[in-house]
This record gives sequence, C-alpha cells and structure tokens, in this order.
Amino acid sequence: MKRSKTMELGVGLFMLAGILGLVFLGLRVSGMTLQTPGDTFRLEANFANIGGLKPRARVTMAGVTVGRVAAIELDTDWYDARVVLELDDDLQGQLSRDTTAAILTSGLLGEQYVGLSVGGDPETLADGDTIRDTQSALVLEELIQQFVSNMVSD
Repeated sequence: MKRSKTMELGVGLFMLAGILGLVFLGLRVSGMTLQTPGDTFRLEANFANIGGLKPRARVTMAGVTVGRVAAIELDTDWYDARVVLELDDDLQGQLSRDTTAAILTSGLLGEQYVGLSVGGDPETLADGDTIRDTQSALVLEELIQQFVSNMVSD
C-alpha cells in the first residue's frame, strides 16, 4: 500500500513539472513575459500591408529586442495600417527622423516582427512621432500570384 502512494505522488509531481514546462515554453514562444515593462515611449508607423503582424510582436534593432507592438489599427484617412510601437525609454532621443521600420519574418512558423534601422539625420524622433519610411510585410500569396501571372503572360 505504501509503495502505491509513493508511486502516485511521483507521477503527480512529474505531471506538475510537465505542465509547468509547457506553460514556460508557451510563454517563451508567444513572446509574453511575466515581468512588468519598464519605462517606454511610443512611436507610430503606417504600413500598406502588415501581413500577420500581431499586437505584442517584437520590435528589434540589429536583432536585439527593444520594444513591442502596442496596437494595430486602421488609419481611415489613408486606409493604411497604423502600428503603435512601445520602445524602451533608453532609445528616446536616439532614433533619427529617417529611421526605417520594416515588417520582417523569422523562424519556421513565420513569426512577424518590426525591425528598425537608424538613419543619419541629426534630428531625432520624440514620443508620439511617426516613422515615415516603412516597408510592408512580404506576403507569400502575393508573390505566388505575381509569379503565376508572369508565367501566363509569357
């Protein structure tokens, strides 16, 4: 009888460790963290096509995560997607006015994120400013459609 209870306790602890491992893995894959964000500032960028970009996606510079996508909404004046970026406060006053924002894809699952490239303009972006130079997402379906239409026309 005692051996059976010990075995049940061992299996229960093993299952608990497995569930905690899955929760940890899920948080890592989704990019969510349990830590509270530090001080941030906001920038906006308009894109013609955001593909599969989602809120809470990473914002990177040179491969280093420097922020997150806070919100995505439709700009009804130009019918573009307005992406609100929350960046680390350390970058405030460091990004030049000609900074470029591009929607990039990483990994086998095609996770999309925003990549920033700094320009050389001496004037910098402030909290609430808009990044003017943007590159939309590369959508695989559009590339296939262009390829097929070019093959048919030749």
